[in-house]
Amino acid sequence: MSQANYLWNPAPVHSLPVRGNEARFPVKRIFCVGRNYHAHAVEMGRPVDKSTMSPFYFLKDASTLVESGATVPYPAGTANYHYEMELVVAIGKAGFRVAEADADAMIYGYAAGLDMTRRDLQLVAREQGRPWDLGKNFEKSAVCTEIIPAAGLGVLDQGAINLQVNGETKQTADLSLLIWNIREIIADLSKFYHLEPGDLIYTGTPEGVGAVKAGDRITGHIDRVGDIALTIGQPE
Repeated sequence: MSQANYLWNPAPVHSLPVRGNEARFPVKRIFCVGRNYHAHAVEMGRPVDKSTMSPFYFLKDASTLVESGATVPYPAGTANYHYEMELVVAIGKAGFRVAEADADAMIYGYAAGLDMTRRDLQLVAREQGRPWDLGKNFEKSAVCTEIIPAAGLGVLDQGAINLQVNGETKQTADLSLLIWNIREIIADLSKFYHLEPGDLIYTGTPEGVGAVKAGDRITGHIDRVGDIALTIGQPE
C-alpha cells in the first residue's frame, strides 16, 4: 500500500505522560460533564435534581490539551476567564453500553484537570440556547497532569479536591459529592458514544469557580491523584 500524501503535515498526536511509564497516553477525545456538584450547579443558577435529570456533556478538542505547569496566554474574546478544577478519568478500554458494574474495567487511570472557561461567552450562549463552544472549546483550555494508573486505586469515590489562586483557596470539596459518580458517568456516556482508549472524561467542578487575570498562578490538588499548576500569561 502506498503512503498517503497530504497537502500539509497532519496534526500531531496529543498525549500526556504516564507515571512510571516511558510510553505516553495518546488522547483521542475530551468529554466534560456539566454541573456535577450540587453547590456548583446552584452557583451557576441551574440546580440539578438527579431524580428527574440526566448528566449532560460537552466536548473539547484534543488540540486544546496543555500539560500542567504551563503558562498560557489570557485568551482572546473574553473579560471573564474562569478556572474549574476537576478529576479526570482516562479510558483505557473500548466499550459501548457499558453496565455500571463493568465500568471499573474501562478505567486506565486518573489525572487532575482544569477546564478553563470563557465564562462570559459561555453564559451568553447558554441564555441564547446556543452551543458552548466559544466558551469552552478553545485553545489551551484543557489543562491536565500526568496520568496516574488506576491499579491499586480502584474507582475513586472519595478524596479531597481543591484549588488555589495565588495561594488563596477558592475551591474545596470531596469526590464523594459528585452527583453522578464515575461508574454512572461511564455507563451513561457509553449509551451515546463508543468509548475508546485515549478518551478523557472531565468529571465536573465543585463550587467556587471564579475569574483569573494575567499574572495569576493556579494550583490544585486531588488526593491520591496529584497536583496541577497553571500560570496565566499576557494576552496575545
